[in-house]
Amino acid sequence: MQDCQLVFKSTSLHMMKHYVGLASLALLGGLCMSAQADEGSRAVSWDGMLYGYASSTNLRNNSVLNPGNHMAKLVQRSDTADARFNVKMESDSLQFTARPILLTQQTRNAFGDTNKSEGYLSQWQASWRTNETMALNGGRELLNWGPAQFRSPSNPFYFNNGRSNPMAELSGMDTLRLAWSPLVSTSVYVARLFDSGYGHSNPDPWSNSWLVKADWRGDDGAVGLALAKQEQQSLFVGLHAQRTVADAWLLYTEVGSYTLPNLLLSPADVNQPFIVEAESSRRTDELLGAAYTFENGQTLTTEYMHYDHGYNAAGGSAYFARVANAASAFPTGNSIPILSSALSYAPPLLGCDYLYLVWQTNLMESTGYTRVMFTHSLTDSSHELDGYSEYTVNPHLSIFGLATLASGSAQSEFSRLYEQMLTVGVKVALP
Repeated sequence: MQDCQLVFKSTSLHMMKHYVGLASLALLGGLCMSAQADEGSRAVSWDGMLYGYASSTNLRNNSVLNPGNHMAKLVQRSDTADARFNVKMESDSLQFTARPILLTQQTRNAFGDTNKSEGYLSQWQASWRTNETMALNGGRELLNWGPAQFRSPSNPFYFNNGRSNPMAELSGMDTLRLAWSPLVSTSVYVARLFDSGYGHSNPDPWSNSWLVKADWRGDDGAVGLALAKQEQQSLFVGLHAQRTVADAWLLYTEVGSYTLPNLLLSPADVNQPFIVEAESSRRTDELLGAAYTFENGQTLTTEYMHYDHGYNAAGGSAYFARVANAASAFPTGNSIPILSSALSYAPPLLGCDYLYLVWQTNLMESTGYTRVMFTHSLTDSSHELDGYSEYTVNPHLSIFGLATLASGSAQSEFSRLYEQMLTVGVKVALP
């Protein structure tokens, strides 16, 4: 690969999780008793959204990474029904929130059908405010921050923060967090992370780790610093900042300095094989963004990102050349291990430099809104166009659609696996 260029050892992680669970239940029990003791201080609320949608993906027939869909076995058609709820109970000093998800889905491709039904807590949190400046929180928390839309280099947990997909449902991290807010403008917290929450990988890279987060907010700006330490990996350092200029303009940046585990190196010399590096060298990713809000409430956002963990033009060409050679011999020889490595260990973004544009109508419009997103790789010139539109039939019923069009050759980032995707559906707001 070409260069585009703290420790706590728990003796019993399961016991720590058990204690966190007990502490959270104690908080919830205290909340319920507080509510019963003082009816006037109790507050209970909930809302929800029911979704029903169908999705279709047109795979690239000549994909060198996924010949005949035999390697990735991507879903080509799916039908989904899911319910997403928000529950909140609170008293003067205690608060409990939860986001239960119920989902049933049927997926299909050339190899058959798969049915799945599940229920889980995407997020939940029990919070105890000890005084005006201190709070203790335990649960499954969405640790998302920063203004970036395309990717969030200042965040070690949600690099893909879901903002480019309006339908995304992110699951929180299982944490115990102590927060201190000495001033309205300033906050600091320390968090112990037990795992990556629902559906985490095994082994989980964020199991048994730490996070320190500091934030400052002013009338026209904000700055945040994040320090995260995994048990077996180097320190992650993230910074995000933003400033409002003349009301209409928002200028912002995000920076992340870190290493990646199990990173696939792609030497420019095609005769050299792929190498999987247990931990990459430290590199720094930067994002610069500007958003302008028009008088009618519409916004136009432009972002540039340099991704230092990706491949430059030579490294990217060599990556696809090795893959193409393996695909030509598929499924014989060592083609399957090569393709598997190329799919499993490649960096989250293949290239180094990206341009991202977003146009969005006014979210306050009663009839719905539209969002158009364009991503262009300055490394290999491939791009992706996404459009989401939502129409409000009445205060409870909406119809929506999400379309994706990828452009580029089979040996380019955005068009290496599929060409088009389409999702259409309805959603019902509760109660």
